[in-house]
Amino acid sequence: MKTEKLNRAENLKKSFQELKWYEYLMGAVMIIIAARAMVLGFTTGAADGNPAWLTVINFISAVCGVICIFFTAKANISNFLFATVNTVVYAIYLVYWHIWGTAALEILFYIPMNFISWYYWAKHRDRQITRKTKAKHLTAGKNAACAAIVVGSALVYHMILVRIGGEVAWFDAFTLSIGIIATILELLRYREQYVWWIITDIVSVGMYIAHFDAVYLTKRSIYLIMAVIGLVNWTRLNSTRNLENE
Repeated sequence: MKTEKLNRAENLKKSFQELKWYEYLMGAVMIIIAARAMVLGFTTGAADGNPAWLTVINFISAVCGVICIFFTAKANISNFLFATVNTVVYAIYLVYWHIWGTAALEILFYIPMNFISWYYWAKHRDRQITRKTKAKHLTAGKNAACAAIVVGSALVYHMILVRIGGEVAWFDAFTLSIGIIATILELLRYREQYVWWIITDIVSVGMYIAHFDAVYLTKRSIYLIMAVIGLVNWTRLNSTRNLENE
């Protein structure tokens, strides 16, 4: 047991050492903006319309969220530790602002999927770099099927969200629909998850421009940049590590 814990700690240390300079830079920007909002929340009573206690939630979400996507972009299994914390605190934020569709996605889907994906990735480790999982890719037909499911389910979610009073129903509906598909593809270790993450991050950036929040706008902008980097990294892993991992 002690050896296993030491191995996990060593893998986590190596995971941080593997980060690039620009990832540390984006992480620092995220921390500064979230910390500033938190200070403003307690000194002036509100920051970007958020009460003081919610700025603490936002800070935790900001830090854990960016670490999670940095690790995920490298197919690093350690991402799920930070993903779980981020999911819980982000759900609190969404419930406070009545963004019901995305809140449901976080609570009912992302939280259990974090643990399922964590287990599944660990069962399919890269044979040489064990802190990483194996990368796969979809066929053209399966990509088309994913697109049809996203559009159809978004229409259904939109009708439901309008009925329950969602404030940004179309943004919310597509975020929910795309998020589910992208998470399933992430669980199954397909690189095409990043095509959908890029789309949902664009949608989310639009949502936080419409409902301005500096912390989450910065966070989602970083997510968008890292989704592009993640697609490149996973494509490289898929092409260079496939023969050894099969």
